[in-house]
Amino acid sequence: MLRIALALLTASVVASTAMADDPQIMRGKYLVTFGGCNDCHTPGYFLGKPDMSRFLGGSDVGFEIPGKGVFVGPNITPDKETGIGTWTREQIVTAIQTGQRPDGRILAPIMPWHALAQLTADDAMAIAAFLQSLNPVSHQVPDPFGPGEKVSTFMFRIMPPGETAAAAAQ
Repeated sequence: MLRIALALLTASVVASTAMADDPQIMRGKYLVTFGGCNDCHTPGYFLGKPDMSRFLGGSDVGFEIPGKGVFVGPNITPDKETGIGTWTREQIVTAIQTGQRPDGRILAPIMPWHALAQLTADDAMAIAAFLQSLNPVSHQVPDPFGPGEKVSTFMFRIMPPGETAAAAAQ
């Protein structure tokens, strides 16, 4: 039993070291960090206390876009139940560069896929490889809330220029 546990631990360390040495994954990590993906996809980030044990595991804050609804940054770890663990690298690349998810839905308007569409194919694939290398985080975020629906999460409101917070609350 001890030998099996030791073998599993050794295999885990070797796999982690191999991922850390993979230039594609390291490039993806750099791009995800530089791109600020953590901001919208890690719980606690917008509340000043990012929970790095759930890195990219889905936000706890939504963005309200007038007339569109409230959108919470989803879990983008390879968790098969609550994240993108069933997506292929090609599907991840398609989502970040065209805004289209594997189920055909379009990503929330707050997701900057228009800017990410300018990534090179190698850089987009590096991001996908990095996301797939993460530890899965089991964290289900709420689906988007339609305009007027009751919101169950803290939210930021994005308002058109010239509108006041007092007027928007009505």
